[in-house]
Amino acid sequence: MSKLRRFVLFLLVLVLVLPIAGFALTSKFLGDFHDSSINTDTLDDYSHTNKDGINNILIMGSDARPGEKVSRTDSMMILTIDKVHDDIKITSLARDTLVNIPGHGYSKLTHAYAFGKEDLLIKTIEENFEIDINDFMLINFQSFIAIIDSIGGVTVDVSESEMLEMNKFIPETYKWSENKDKGEMQLLTNAGEQKLNGYQALSYARIRKNDSAFDRDNRQRIIVSNLIKEIKSAPKYKYPFIVKAAAPYISTNMKTPEMMRYGIKMLMLGTDNIKQMEFPIVSSPRYTTGGIYGNYGWVLRYEPESVKFLKDFIFNDIEFGNK
Repeated sequence: MSKLRRFVLFLLVLVLVLPIAGFALTSKFLGDFHDSSINTDTLDDYSHTNKDGINNILIMGSDARPGEKVSRTDSMMILTIDKVHDDIKITSLARDTLVNIPGHGYSKLTHAYAFGKEDLLIKTIEENFEIDINDFMLINFQSFIAIIDSIGGVTVDVSESEMLEMNKFIPETYKWSENKDKGEMQLLTNAGEQKLNGYQALSYARIRKNDSAFDRDNRQRIIVSNLIKEIKSAPKYKYPFIVKAAAPYISTNMKTPEMMRYGIKMLMLGTDNIKQMEFPIVSSPRYTTGGIYGNYGWVLRYEPESVKFLKDFIFNDIEFGNK
């Protein structure tokens, strides 16, 4: 998976599945993820493609810094829990996809959230891609910090050049951390393998000028991979506390019982073999064109006919290229 998709999936599994693994845990302990102030009118309008037994949850990763009221969604994925075909699917939606945003005209998909929050983003996805979204979840940078701090840090082998770049980000990410036990800000003083706390790990994941976008993606995969190792080696009784640490930084239309029902479905289906798709289909020049276009900057333009491949994947369990 590219960028932070694996981390977002891992966090989602934690949030949905671990309350079930913890048996008699209640929302009083875990905290309530539900945000009643969010406009969810669009979720109630089932006028696009949908199917009984198939639930689509939109997972949004916000690029908002603490205190910012306007932000974009840097990462957007549709998690499909499919009881018809007995599997789980993840569809990644490219942030630079050129779409028609209701009331705003054509723009990048990532701008829809900035223009009208969750409701407009959901409406934009539904109307452009002709699928119904059932529920949503919004995750931000602070949830990343909270998860890592809750397990005592993550071990990473940091190069000399990475250390220098990390130290440029750390003053900012340190301010974002709400860990009461974070102590004084700690810059890295040496390269090599070492355990990073939450704000240090986020700084590592955000390095972007040190080398290339490919290397940045690789660093984020390293964080996710090593984080999963830390979680697997942690005592199972810590799992509920990990979820509780992330709860304040996650917004959703779902209440705890609904999330637990999804968790039960995911446990029944298993999470070891998850099917994936990216849309637009950048691997095929026939269906997707990337580049500078008009006044929109660099965008991905998709052929309308390619939407059928997205719907086939989500609702008919047919993967692109396997028809």
